[in-house]
Amino acid sequence: MCQNKRFPWLPVLCLLFVTMGPPSAGARTQPKTITNPEGGMIVYGAVDGATSAAAAMSQVLRGVHRDCGEKPRVGRVFRVRDTNSVAVFFTVNNRAQGDEPFAGLLIAAPSGPNEIEVALVSDDAARFRSTMNPMLRRLFSEWHPNGPAAGSGGPVAGPDRPTGRSSASARGAGGGGALPPMRQVVLHDNTASISLPDGWSVDPTSGGGSATISGPNGERVILNMWFMAQDPRAPLFRRQMANGGRPLPHQIIYPCDADLVQAFPDIIQRLRASNGKGPAPLRVNHVEWVPAAEGQRCVNANGEFDPDGRGMVELNMLLSVTAPDQYGGYHFVFSQFLLPLGSTDQQRATAAAIMASYRVNQELVSARVDAEMAPVLASMRQSWEAQQQASIARSQQISNGIRQIGANATARMNSVEQANDAQHAGYYAQQDVNARNGQGFNNYILDQSVIQDNDMDGHGTVGHGTVWNSAADALVKADPNRFETVDNPDFWQGRDY
Repeated sequence: MCQNKRFPWLPVLCLLFVTMGPPSAGARTQPKTITNPEGGMIVYGAVDGATSAAAAMSQVLRGVHRDCGEKPRVGRVFRVRDTNSVAVFFTVNNRAQGDEPFAGLLIAAPSGPNEIEVALVSDDAARFRSTMNPMLRRLFSEWHPNGPAAGSGGPVAGPDRPTGRSSASARGAGGGGALPPMRQVVLHDNTASISLPDGWSVDPTSGGGSATISGPNGERVILNMWFMAQDPRAPLFRRQMANGGRPLPHQIIYPCDADLVQAFPDIIQRLRASNGKGPAPLRVNHVEWVPAAEGQRCVNANGEFDPDGRGMVELNMLLSVTAPDQYGGYHFVFSQFLLPLGSTDQQRATAAAIMASYRVNQELVSARVDAEMAPVLASMRQSWEAQQQASIARSQQISNGIRQIGANATARMNSVEQANDAQHAGYYAQQDVNARNGQGFNNYILDQSVIQDNDMDGHGTVGHGTVWNSAADALVKADPNRFETVDNPDFWQGRDY
């Protein structure tokens, strides 16, 4: 039952999970293993000889170490909300499979006097972020070491949250984490799909791979929102600022390697400020690192938040940062759900299931970005050629003035001036040829475009800015109704050229 090439530590765990009932009962059964249809592996059972959660978790992690040939890298142990279970995230490279990275979540819970059961959900590190919640829902649908309360179905990527409410009131009268039937919904531009229960709806402005979803009781789920950021230490950015440049409106100036756990409250306020919003009340109960896609860093945070001045709501957010490019540009990306205080476990489980079901058609998003960039590149080419011609015209005016002065000089100076004229004419002609031949290459190197903010200050005043194509792409994709690319005929003199 425990043989599986994709998850090599399962044979080791089978030797640890040996008792599914009290030893006195003599009921010794194999641990339960589940291959999740959406990806990943689940295994759970009692750990032989372990009388504490710490001992059980240590035995399992040592087993993973022995079988993979590498010590797992573990996060901070935390308590699962509304239960007496504890859990920890880990990552490990499987030396026997070419250092293939895996990630997992290990949960331990007492099942009786001096008896501990553990559950392990794991998958490839690159997939774990998207498959973790489906695996947890499947696990808690049949594993109840603490009784029914353990199957709350809500996100477990965080410890107990001291909300001032008892566990019973926090779970609400509805109790349980059973999910309602869900239907698949595709965004209007086909860039993403999501599963929603009845009564939930997608905001019509959703698109470009991002979405906002509203529930029937004030719930909100916001998915895959991108924010443009710039590392202030990047050499190119520093030169631009030294030469009188200004950051682009809505651009977040922040070190790309900031500690997301420590800086989480500050980053949230910076994200708001980038959209012209003031600070909002935020109480963070817990933030911790979680596995992320390649090239990204990600934390999971929970707490309470007042994003719109209507009062505090329950917050659960996944916040990621992408790797910076050669110019120090990168992105903050978040997905979150906001629930009314006092929400039930079913509301949390439903919001978590919606987040886990979100699928982005990245190929379509990229194709549309490329299509939108084609006129931008053409506009850049025209603008660059116009700038080159203007530069040549200004140089020609200076040259004409020099020739006029030379005409009033001696014959020898006239002769010298004529020679200079010929040299200049050849030089400018060659410059013109070089400018034309190098135009395509220059457009590629500059990698810039002009964007328009249709609501820069919230009062209908629009603004222009010249940014890198990747930044323009992120702004337009994040809010196409607010940002748009500007073609050459619409450039503003003195601002764009």
